Amino acid sequence: MSATYSQQAPAKINLFLHVTGKRDDGYHLLESLVCFTAAGDVVSGELRNDGKITLAVTGPMADALSNDHTNDNLVVRAARLLQKEANTELGADLILDKRLPVASGIGGGSADAAAAIRLLYEMWNLDLDGDRLSAIALSLGADVPVCLHGKATLMSGIGEKLTELPDLPPLPIVLINPGKPVSTPAIFKAREEDGFSDEGLWNIHTRYESGAALAADLQECGNDLTLAATSILPDICDVLNAMAREEGCLLARMSGSGATCFAIYDTATQAEKAANAIASQHENWWIVPTEIRCEQSQILSNIGASFPD
Repeated sequence: MSATYSQQAPAKINLFLHVTGKRDDGYHLLESLVCFTAAGDVVSGELRNDGKITLAVTGPMADALSNDHTNDNLVVRAARLLQKEANTELGADLILDKRLPVASGIGGGSADAAAAIRLLYEMWNLDLDGDRLSAIALSLGADVPVCLHGKATLMSGIGEKLTELPDLPPLPIVLINPGKPVSTPAIFKAREEDGFSDEGLWNIHTRYESGAALAADLQECGNDLTLAATSILPDICDVLNAMAREEGCLLARMSGSGATCFAIYDTATQAEKAANAIASQHENWWIVPTEIRCEQSQILSNIGASFPD
């Protein structure tokens, strides 16, 4: 019986997201402070010697991804690109334990692809340098390189420029998704008349020891997609207001292009209490209290949440 390999695919949070320009090819230039949480999906797998790549999707969010179309899944695409780049005849039976909402602004698919790359790199005992892995990641999507990096990072360009930052503390955080999708292309189209933010507003050398200090500096930044997203899906405003009303909330903000929002709380007890209070009033929202993932924090083995049946 072959060994089973496993990799976490933690949720990606954009603590701030600024749109700084637009290229001639239509891609928007961004600058974003990215971190990861202890909540996420899990990718596992076993070695095959025949070169075949298979994927089964399980978990509370599996219904959002059809097992009939796994060839289009980013996990499979990542595996095949890595297989081709490494020129290996090895394959894998992969399982995606889907716990994060799909297309929700927290990089679920990108994190899954990055986890697959890390897993197969180890399983296949590969020897590829970081530049080749980063190129594979970028070809899969703008968020995949930062998810492959997996640490607090200032991301810029179209996602290919990564500046590693001092580690963030394991701050209590609550993630909430209203259970409704929102189209990223539609959001960018809705903000076409808006201007662009300046670059270089974040001090990349600052070390934070508390949520209060981080939240205070984040007040000077924002998410440039929020206004457009809330005009399309007003439920996002409801989520932000619900978070902000709870005791101990230091900052409530939308992540990425939504619809998932996050709130940083002063203590883990306050975060848990806030999550429970909001869940009691909004049965159809996906709500999970967690923490910012740092090098010192232990990653939980059973993480995530699901919409009610």
